[in-house]
Amino acid sequence: MIVAIDGPAGVGKSTIAKLISKKCGFYYLNSGSFYRAYTYNQQKLGADPFDFPLLLENAKKIKLSIRDAQICIDGQSVEDKLHTPSVDAVVAQVSAYAPLRFYVNEQLRAIAAGVDVIVEGRDITTIVFPDADVKFYFDANPEVRAKRRFLQHPENESYEDVLKIIKMRDDIDKNKPVGALKIASDAFYIDTSYLTTEQVCEKVVSAIFSCKKR
Repeated sequence: MIVAIDGPAGVGKSTIAKLISKKCGFYYLNSGSFYRAYTYNQQKLGADPFDFPLLLENAKKIKLSIRDAQICIDGQSVEDKLHTPSVDAVVAQVSAYAPLRFYVNEQLRAIAAGVDVIVEGRDITTIVFPDADVKFYFDANPEVRAKRRFLQHPENESYEDVLKIIKMRDDIDKNKPVGALKIASDAFYIDTSYLTTEQVCEKVVSAIFSCKKR
């Protein structure tokens, strides 16, 4: 079974997807972590993250894997390196590079083959898994999302800077030539702005069980 979740940054996709993976015994995949890991790898090598052909070349030289819901490069977890200001500043542009998107999508489909999986990202319901068993689109207003991100990492940037980045990412995500953020016609739309994690989780689990009964 494939459960797909799309939505902009800061709507709670990762939090809910991780909870559902534990509650339902699903394998958890976050497509955004792949783009972040490749961005981090490029920066670690001292290379220009905007040299997209080189970034893709370097991406193909490493192996990404998921262990305990954490992304690893060549077997070593880099989860704590993926949400730094330096990665945040460029990952939206990196993820808009079409050849890299095709490469990441191939990996996601290969990992998901034959297992129960919950996947989150920007184009999971529309491009990566258009035939997913259950689809969701999470949304929330930018101010709420910026506050959530700021509280997660208050030591890094001001709330105003986080809000600016959130709005910039929204604009890039919705206008990508490939894999643009859209609401699938058959997706459950959930505005998480003023819902608790438990309330959102309940809606998702209910839809999953309804699908299994069908």
